[in-house]
Amino acid sequence: MTRRRSGEGPEAAVGDRYRWTALTNTTAAVFMSALDGSIVLIALPAIFRGVHLDPLAPGNIAYLLWMIMGYRLVQAVLVVTVGRLGDMYGRVRLYNSGFAIFTFASVLLSFDPFDGGHGALWLIGWRVVQAVGGSMLTANSAAILTDAFPEEQRGFALGINQVAGLAGMFIGLVAGGLLVAWDWRAVFWVNVPVGVFFTLWAYRTLRDTGVRGGGRIDWWGNITYAVGLSAVLVGVTFGLQPYGGHTMGWTDPTVDVLIVGGLLLLAAFVLIETRVASPMIQLGLFRLREFTFGNLAGLAISIGRGGMQFVLIIWLQGIWLPLHGYDYGDTPLWAGIFMLPLTAGFLAAGPVSGYLSDRIGSRGLASGGALLFGASFVGLMLLPIDFGYWVFAVLIALNGIASGMFAAPNSSSVMGSVPSRLRGVASGMRATFQNSGTAVSIGVFFSLMIAGLAGSLPHTLTAGLQQQGVPPGQAAQVGGLPPVASLFAAQLGVNPVQHLLQPTGALDHLTAAQRQTLTGTAFFPHLISGPFHSGLVIVFAFGATLALLAALASLAARRRADRGERGANRPSPHSLEKQP
Repeated sequence: MTRRRSGEGPEAAVGDRYRWTALTNTTAAVFMSALDGSIVLIALPAIFRGVHLDPLAPGNIAYLLWMIMGYRLVQAVLVVTVGRLGDMYGRVRLYNSGFAIFTFASVLLSFDPFDGGHGALWLIGWRVVQAVGGSMLTANSAAILTDAFPEEQRGFALGINQVAGLAGMFIGLVAGGLLVAWDWRAVFWVNVPVGVFFTLWAYRTLRDTGVRGGGRIDWWGNITYAVGLSAVLVGVTFGLQPYGGHTMGWTDPTVDVLIVGGLLLLAAFVLIETRVASPMIQLGLFRLREFTFGNLAGLAISIGRGGMQFVLIIWLQGIWLPLHGYDYGDTPLWAGIFMLPLTAGFLAAGPVSGYLSDRIGSRGLASGGALLFGASFVGLMLLPIDFGYWVFAVLIALNGIASGMFAAPNSSSVMGSVPSRLRGVASGMRATFQNSGTAVSIGVFFSLMIAGLAGSLPHTLTAGLQQQGVPPGQAAQVGGLPPVASLFAAQLGVNPVQHLLQPTGALDHLTAAQRQTLTGTAFFPHLISGPFHSGLVIVFAFGATLALLAALASLAARRRADRGERGANRPSPHSLEKQP
């Protein structure tokens, strides 16, 4: 079989009008999917108040974790499967169905009929369904664009698409803050008119222009992969919750069973994929080093970016904004506004880097972006807790620029390295690395942060309460609050000191000045700022290390074509397609 040269593939027969239609529709899809991954993060305080959940009550931490993690977990598990289904039955068909499912779930999320724990479970359940639709969108959008655009325009198209997804993550923070000021259900309403319009438009205009792979469903591969990855991510989620007398659940036997069992199932999955006739993933794609190392670099950046987003929200909402006199109820909105430089960095650098990668190659841009990403972590690590805002704004803007520099060229390199008929599964594999990184990042960064807090926070909190006249027994009770609960209280805009002391009557026996101090906006943030900074140093040092590893992986992924070293040792797409 003769390989098609550039410009002779299915995309050669696609008109310019269709290309831009496909780009517009898929960009809206990945933007919506990413927006919903973050909009709930900033809206959680209003959601908890809306369904009347006490954020510090035992067991309610699990609801909060699953509202954050459930969406990411489902996307991480499903994208490869639906990418493979797109290769078999048509990428546009799967994509269109995903838009309809996503929109339907958004409608039901906005009409939560329950209250308390049942209301939270309704939201978590329909978020899972929404994530199924989002997986179908993200897994096939890059493949649809790669089919539609010629090689010389592919980097720009994928760059626009990728930046839309990344921008959605951070625009969701601002949008969530604005919408919950009106009604917490509005964070789901916003998807409905957009989803209906683009669903109908996609059904009317998009068509499959690539090559279908045929084949059968690899049921054993799908089951072992889905159950194995789910078990690992569920184990990570339970590991963040207190267990026994420990601040986290890593000593819980259930967590150990889930993680070890999940890893064993994933090992079985790899073995199965080498033996079945129609595998779920093409392991032969990992013979392409730009595919393998590009995905590893993307995984490292995704872990760093997802964890940083979560930590910055806690830093702003729980400490910096209250220290500067902002009321807890207003911190979600202002945290989103103060993080706008991060979004601006994405929007400025992403399309430009995609455009440049088509002309000067992708690896230099991606590697430089990863190094700048790490440098921004070092800068954040050196900031004091009560920082000057403009220094902070410059650093997060540089972080956004770095992510934009990395994302589009890296995606273009990964997707451009695979043969046409495998682009759906390759897109799903790429999205799995990214979504798994985001899901795992919360667990990793949160564990590091709690480890930094656990040593000093209980003593600091207890001593600070006693200095304000709180009896030792009640001060020790509040000081014994698990660090994870203190972090969630900070994120959810709750003053745990007032929340926990009010029912005991301890506040009634204090002077007016002491009561005002304890229930004000500055007391709790000031107390936890020292222990929190210890956690921040650990977290940002880890992020910088990840960025360095991403830069090294990106350099290792450097294509022979970029160096003028096209050689006979490079696997041909045809040979990859024949591999199980």
